Amino acid sequence: MLLLGSPPAEQHSLWEDAQGITVGALLVAMSVHLLHSAELITGQIAGLSLVISYTSGIRFGLVFFLLNLPFYILALRRMGLRFTLKTFAAVGLLSTFAELMPHFVVFDQVDPLAASVLAGVSAGAGLLALFRHGASLGGVGIVALFLQDKYGFKAGWTQILFDACVFTLAAFLFPTDVVVYSLIGALVLNIMITTNHRRDRYIAR
Repeated sequence: MLLLGSPPAEQHSLWEDAQGITVGALLVAMSVHLLHSAELITGQIAGLSLVISYTSGIRFGLVFFLLNLPFYILALRRMGLRFTLKTFAAVGLLSTFAELMPHFVVFDQVDPLAASVLAGVSAGAGLLALFRHGASLGGVGIVALFLQDKYGFKAGWTQILFDACVFTLAAFLFPTDVVVYSLIGALVLNIMITTNHRRDRYIAR
């Protein structure tokens, strides 16, 4: 909420949006690489993409990009062209970075608990950067932001509900320890989003 006499929110420049979206996508790509290196999963569309990638052998980047396509219709109708274009760019960057990351960063040994926590922190920071520059990573992020802006239902809670569905599916496909470690990372991520994504505190656009 703006205080009486406070200056209006300053809109991000094109350069600020470009660097914010690039950094956000890169942080989430690092999260995906950590999870993949430890053979873990996560929530949201990224988690569903990892589940499909593990079970089908199809590359994560391709699955993630394709799963997000239907959500652009909602984004365009409800969130506007600017948000949709930024989100499309963020999804494209993440898909690309996720494909390139294993060629430049290799983990010889990854503790699953450390990987899950660090992945949650990295993804949380990346998503916050994207949200604050008017973008998301598509899928559940689009629905979550729409519900928060329209009805005040926190974005983090929408993601938690979807994550519950993803992890229920994972429980039938993966060992228990994989699901538990993955769930820890997803909880870290969602706590970061629920705690920090506050439009009444962050007023820049």
